[in-house]
Amino acid sequence: MQFQYYIPTRILFGKGQLNRLHEQDMPGKKALIVISCGTSMKKHGYLKRVEQQLDQAGVEHVLFDKILPNPIKDHVMEGAKLAKDNGCDFVVGLGGGSSIDAAKAIAIMAANEGDYWDYVTGGTGKGLPIPNDPLPVVAITTTAGTGTEADPWTVTTKTETNEKIGSGYDKTFPVLSIVDPELMMSVPPRLTAYQGFDALFHSTEGYINKDANPISDIYALKAIELIGKSLAAAVDNGSDEQARADVALANSLAGMVESISGCTSEHSYAHALGAFHPDLPHGAALIMISKQYYLHFAKSGACDDRLVDMARALGKKDATCAMDFVEALEQLQKACHVDELKMSEFGIQKENLNQYVTNARETMGGLFVQDRIDVTDADGLAILEGSYR
Repeated sequence: MQFQYYIPTRILFGKGQLNRLHEQDMPGKKALIVISCGTSMKKHGYLKRVEQQLDQAGVEHVLFDKILPNPIKDHVMEGAKLAKDNGCDFVVGLGGGSSIDAAKAIAIMAANEGDYWDYVTGGTGKGLPIPNDPLPVVAITTTAGTGTEADPWTVTTKTETNEKIGSGYDKTFPVLSIVDPELMMSVPPRLTAYQGFDALFHSTEGYINKDANPISDIYALKAIELIGKSLAAAVDNGSDEQARADVALANSLAGMVESISGCTSEHSYAHALGAFHPDLPHGAALIMISKQYYLHFAKSGACDDRLVDMARALGKKDATCAMDFVEALEQLQKACHVDELKMSEFGIQKENLNQYVTNARETMGGLFVQDRIDVTDADGLAILEGSYR
């Protein structure tokens, strides 16, 4: 038995924790606040609250509000330039996974020269070592999906080559994260479902991952249990405080699973779809391919015991075979009203499925190495074809 455990982020979890931001030891004197190009952070008052907390802590701040739902390299470079020009010495990522992911990438480039893709491994990335430590990152999450507040990973798209690649290393862990379920009450039902399933699959992939270990298994099964218990309730009633807290905790636990175990090829395929269709929510991509993906593993016999464990954690207490997980997954998707998603509604054409299979291996081929069985390109195409509607 061998594994490494390293999660250096201080996490403040619970209702009202944003109000404690000013009490924390800030990692600098001037912050670049990174938010999305949408309106929610301003409309719901979250940005103003963060600015007030920074003011109270005596921290100056500059705003960068251009991040897309699928962050792109151009905005990483633009945000980094803004941070440099204004002498910012740390970055605050406020919002969902896209804003916090972008904050991590911006933090790298605010402290280094060149192009962000110089430091990305995979695809056309050069995979160069990062000379200077990134600026410290404070993560304030307003969604429960990516777990990025508890892991070092950041996903960015290079639009000119349709490459959506995850990157990160020990020094891109946030130094401080605030997980306040009160900030998640405003997330619409459909997005709550998409984000919750993203957290679920971070956990399930971590559990069937070759690098799974006793600690990641504990976190993964607890996250799966919390999502099975409360995601549908959070979707149906966004004001349900207990359900929101359960899903928020599941999300942070899933981020920890990603930190010490990891994802599998399911995420490679979902990222490939998102690279070509930037309006496709990542969680929706995962949902659409998940049944066929886990059906492939169930038929393989490679991890039957683990699929049974996950089925029981998801709520099917009498599970005895691998297919029970696929059935439990279908039931949860129906309960969350996302079982009828269609690739065709997001502009995906069946005749182009092979390009996503190729892109998945070329850009994030490292995740295929983590699969307990060899998922070939023929298998990947069959999964996408079986998922297509």
